[in-house]
Amino acid sequence: MNSKIIIFSAPSGSGKSTIIRHLLQEADLNLAFSISTTSRAPRGTEKDGVEYYFITVEDFKRKIAENAFVEWQEVYAGNYYGTYQSEIDRLSSQGKNIIFDLDVFGGINLKKHFGAQALSIFIQPPTLEELRRRLEHRNTETVEKIEMRIAKAQYEMEQAIHFDKVIINDDLSQSVAEALQMVRNFLNQ
Repeated sequence: MNSKIIIFSAPSGSGKSTIIRHLLQEADLNLAFSISTTSRAPRGTEKDGVEYYFITVEDFKRKIAENAFVEWQEVYAGNYYGTYQSEIDRLSSQGKNIIFDLDVFGGINLKKHFGAQALSIFIQPPTLEELRRRLEHRNTETVEKIEMRIAKAQYEMEQAIHFDKVIINDDLSQSVAEALQMVRNFLNQ
């Protein structure tokens, strides 16, 4: 596989998906988005095969048993997320560099799997209070889910040391520029 791997991880609401969308618009990077698989229900306007491949918990567990995933995690009780090996193979066969939007532990595991072939970037919110504000502003989660995400975010932020680079997303345009420079430098090595 000649593709390079770019991994973005962060607590939910930190801005990683927004940064990734900006990077995907940069034609010279030759990026393709790896669609993860999840057992959770779609949120808002999410569509199967676009943001995620949505499958049942039973199907997810069957795919685990079949070794279909290069990495997977039970991120929240009953909500599994993973990356199909076939998705990586599909994008690599197109000659693309592959960009991932993964939970923190999925990002750590994928970096371990690909080693120097991958760049792992952790997007960190400036504060937990700002993260809470962003999650509330998204208006896609219940108060209980937001509290669960904030509690998890504190632990996830402690994992930033396992990533190649950390961007504190306090100013989106600055964070996008910083991510773009990091990715360009990595792809030009």
